[in-house]
Amino acid sequence: MAAGDGAAEQSRLAAERVARLRRQLDQAERQTKSWDAGAVGERIIADRLSQLIPHGWYVLHDVHWPGRPKANLDHVLVGPGGIVVVDAKNWTGEVRVSSGVLWQGRYSRTQSVEGALAQCAAVASVLAPPHRRLVRSLICMAAQPRLFGITSSDVAVAGVDRVVAAVRALPTVLDQQTVVGLYAHLGQMLTQEQAESALLGMSAAAVTRAATAASADGRAGTGPEETGRIHSGRVQSGRTALRRPVAAGHGGRGTTRTGGRKARAHDHAAGSTARLVLLGAFVIFAVYVLPFWGW
Repeated sequence: MAAGDGAAEQSRLAAERVARLRRQLDQAERQTKSWDAGAVGERIIADRLSQLIPHGWYVLHDVHWPGRPKANLDHVLVGPGGIVVVDAKNWTGEVRVSSGVLWQGRYSRTQSVEGALAQCAAVASVLAPPHRRLVRSLICMAAQPRLFGITSSDVAVAGVDRVVAAVRALPTVLDQQTVVGLYAHLGQMLTQEQAESALLGMSAAAVTRAATAASADGRAGTGPEETGRIHSGRVQSGRTALRRPVAAGHGGRGTTRTGGRKARAHDHAAGSTARLVLLGAFVIFAVYVLPFWGW
């Protein structure tokens, strides 16, 4: 090996490491920005969904995805119109539903629709058979407030300004006592870490007992039919007060815990970025500074 070849090789390897670290830093920054945007969109949508509470709806935020320990569900609504699993999105650009297909710009977002259906199926899996058919999917767009459409797979897509009207327009399928029982049941099942087998083994009698144990003061109603609906159907107006069941891990009706996992992921990404910066500084120091000191 010629004189200086070893130093040149070490310099080349160090330069490759620095380039790799820069790529990792860029990736971490992009991921952090993505998590930030998602958390902001989720908070905006959560705030809007709270308008459903006076109309007999209960809201669960940022809960476990049954069968997927590292995944979460953004929002789960329980009310007179059934159970609605809301997937919050904060997409940029033009978003539309055309010919039953969800599009973002010129790209179809079939995978997101399939994900919403998978969330719906996961929630249905922890319910008694009579209630499984009452679970439906909805994708809510924070940055496209007036959007509304339905995909060919019956997934509703609503902008944040239309989501409340869309949910309230659902025909009444549950009485108030059943709503309270289902809310308590889902609050327990979706806010505790449980094995998939335990979730799927839930018996129909458990939901019946939960509904019977929950106290209620009448039947829940919704307001008049509005535009931006998921399904047509006029329901009776008027409502009565609900007692507030306390679901495990939540403080009762309409509890907000949005962005929990996204915030943790954001903190993790920020920590990774800091570690990468320190490592990059050390490599640069070792390659370009130490040789001048004779090391």
